[in-house]
Amino acid sequence: LKISSSEYANRYIEYKNQHLSHTYSGLFTLQVADDLYINESWKDSILRKIADTPLNRRKEYLYSDMGFYLFAMMIDTLTGKGLDKYADSVFYRRLGAASTCFNPLDVWPKADIVPTEDDQIFRKQLIRGYVHDQGAAMMGGVSGHAGLFSNANDMAKLFQMLLNKGEYGGQRYLEEESIRLFTTGFQGVRDNRRALGFDKPEPDTAKGSPSCADASAESYGHSGFTGTLVWNDPVYDLVFIFLSNRVCPDAANNKLVEMNVRTRVQQMVYNAVMDK
Repeated sequence: LKISSSEYANRYIEYKNQHLSHTYSGLFTLQVADDLYINESWKDSILRKIADTPLNRRKEYLYSDMGFYLFAMMIDTLTGKGLDKYADSVFYRRLGAASTCFNPLDVWPKADIVPTEDDQIFRKQLIRGYVHDQGAAMMGGVSGHAGLFSNANDMAKLFQMLLNKGEYGGQRYLEEESIRLFTTGFQGVRDNRRALGFDKPEPDTAKGSPSCADASAESYGHSGFTGTLVWNDPVYDLVFIFLSNRVCPDAANNKLVEMNVRTRVQQMVYNAVMDK
């Protein structure tokens, strides 16, 4: 279930004195912004809140990233490494994706990292080098639903590997069947165009779609809250990557969606490929 910035803010204000500090200490260990730390107990509180959330009695599809919080915890438990270290050792480092990481300030100068929102509700500063998503920030910047930083070149390597059915540079990263499972939509499920972990084109032409009109039904990708669109189309052997900074300085800026900028640019690529 998506939680708005204002709802987060109300919770922070209520417990600010107990859970936030401008200095690092044994109680305040998770850094969420410059000179701002949160009590690590918030991580358990978030996971407990998810575990205690009742299931919807109506069997219908709802967009939610709650499960992805739990996936990160599962990976931590199964690998003993933590999601960030495991993903880096198994995927990003082997792919040569050197700019892809969680908590980039541990690796890169701030000047090399684009800013996101000028957050005057929770962190009271321009967010730069810390994950924009508030929930992921409270998880220490590493979560299954948000927190990963990258660039277009690295995203091209990762998505080309998926387009290559799990292989890249002579190495196998994923089984072809796993990629097929996670990029195939659910047939016969009403009002759900998505696959497991990936978005898909909207088949109902009366509704908005995350992809352009000529994207094939086999295509899949992700449109991010901060303005990203990464999309694979196996039919055309096409990887499309669009990176923007929609939320800087204000997350209320919806011009990318209102003007269909990402999908219009994507359509131009398809026009060139299809020689329209």
